Amino acid sequence: MSTAISILGGVGLFLLGMTVMTDGLKAMAGSALRTVLSKAAATPIRGAFWGAIATLIVQSSSATTMTTIGLVSAGLLTFPQGLGLVFGANIGTTGTGWLVALIGVRVSLTAAALPMIFAGALVKLLGSGRVAGAGAALAGFALVLFGLTTLQQGMGGLAERLNPADLPTVLAAPGAAWWSGMLGVLALVLVGLVMTAVMQSSTASIALTLSAHYAGAVGLDQAFALIIGQNIGTATSSAMAAIGASATAKRLAVAYILFKLIAAVIALVLFPIVTPLLVRASNTIDGVTLLAGYHTAYNVIGVAVLLPIINSFTRFVERLLPDRNLALTRCLDPSALTIPIATEEAVRRTVARALDAVCQSLGGVLAGTLPPEKAAPSAQEAAGALSQAQEFMSEVSGPPESPAEQRRLTATMHALDHAARLAEVATETDTWTVHDGAEAVRATQLCADALKCAAEIAAHVAAAPGSRLSDDVQRKASSSERLDAPIVGSAPPIQEALLRLEQCAKDLHSLQKDHRVATLGAIASGSMTASEAMASVDAVRRMDTIAHHTWRSAAQLVEDHPEWLPAITSVW
Repeated sequence: MSTAISILGGVGLFLLGMTVMTDGLKAMAGSALRTVLSKAAATPIRGAFWGAIATLIVQSSSATTMTTIGLVSAGLLTFPQGLGLVFGANIGTTGTGWLVALIGVRVSLTAAALPMIFAGALVKLLGSGRVAGAGAALAGFALVLFGLTTLQQGMGGLAERLNPADLPTVLAAPGAAWWSGMLGVLALVLVGLVMTAVMQSSTASIALTLSAHYAGAVGLDQAFALIIGQNIGTATSSAMAAIGASATAKRLAVAYILFKLIAAVIALVLFPIVTPLLVRASNTIDGVTLLAGYHTAYNVIGVAVLLPIINSFTRFVERLLPDRNLALTRCLDPSALTIPIATEEAVRRTVARALDAVCQSLGGVLAGTLPPEKAAPSAQEAAGALSQAQEFMSEVSGPPESPAEQRRLTATMHALDHAARLAEVATETDTWTVHDGAEAVRATQLCADALKCAAEIAAHVAAAPGSRLSDDVQRKASSSERLDAPIVGSAPPIQEALLRLEQCAKDLHSLQKDHRVATLGAIASGSMTASEAMASVDAVRRMDTIAHHTWRSAAQLVEDHPEWLPAITSVW
């Protein structure tokens, strides 16, 4: 009974210590974790490297994974980039196994752990911010050490009652059928899976396996089989978390499960070859160290196999779980709400997509290719998406931490406001009536040009991270057919489009005043009725309003990209 109590108490202290230490390390990291992850995943390989480093620092693959889900949902990372980070997190989380192998099972640190717990708890209670986080990390680390010592004591008692001969044989005896050993392997894999599923921590279950082998209760080959199952078991928590979750979270969970299964299949295929070699190596290398190395190599090989084909792998997962969300609101994923910068980016991309949709439909009306009544539903859908974006922003967990993020958020809210006003005006396109006349024709052309430029800018902002503007958009952005005359011949396409958009909006604003005077004067000359004149004035005024909100929304969307932003003058 005392043995069971020691084992359960040791596991409990270990889990509690890991939780406290992880929370403290995350508090110390602050926004650095999401900043590193959002900037370091330019390629899946770099993402895997930095995902491993970040997880090694915060000692939580869950923290890395959940942050990654938020960044992917908001569009800051592509799905392959996010998956690279998750793969790296699996390698980083094996660092705790090395801690157990090199320190935890070899040295009793109870005398040192207790003062560390007191010191860490005191700093946690008296400090604030990152200082309190450091105290929690220290107390958690000490709890982990204390838990490992307690666990080792319990395993010593278990070893007196249990020995490797009581467990399934995983290496077939000489002359026996090969499948008899594989049945033992599969049985222990299942035991390891259940252990992790019950504890909801592969780190704790692997620590239990290392301690059991060190105490002599489990053979080295049997421990290898348990580790395979314990690695598969980590996918159970992801599978449960994906129930009722967003499409992005479900995709990452499915990809994670497939990764674990593929790595397990590779390990099982190689088991009859690798295990005898490692057992012989245990004559010169400590078995616990070999287990920690096997755990790391297991995950590294799985990542090495999938990284070269990650694009094909992610396309397969996307086909398994297609995103059924509306295109305009696809980025408004609840998982992004825990990260202010991801929330802002999700709203920014939603505004860009809504702006693009409205500009495309209104451009079709002005070009005569789309009936006015067909544009209203698109504008109403965009207005609904923008309303959802406003509500989504209201649910963010907290304000941005840095001045740069605060400026970016302010620009996004300005873009949202102007886009919402534009969508409101666009729903009334069925009342447009533009009569003949040089000013009216010119106003229509200026508004159409403004809408085309804004659509190109919005499409660029809404594009997936790391992608380039399509050749078609690049061609349109620099086409002399659309631009009457290039304003800055050497300017990048987006900057050129924004310059042109600003110029169209200002020219249309000046033209609207002249058109109003000329049109109302036409009533006195008898060339137009009062109803016709007022309808024409109202139509050109509405185009002026559309161009203004289009320009201001697009300009705010690229506010944080100096390379795109020309010298925009003050708003009228």
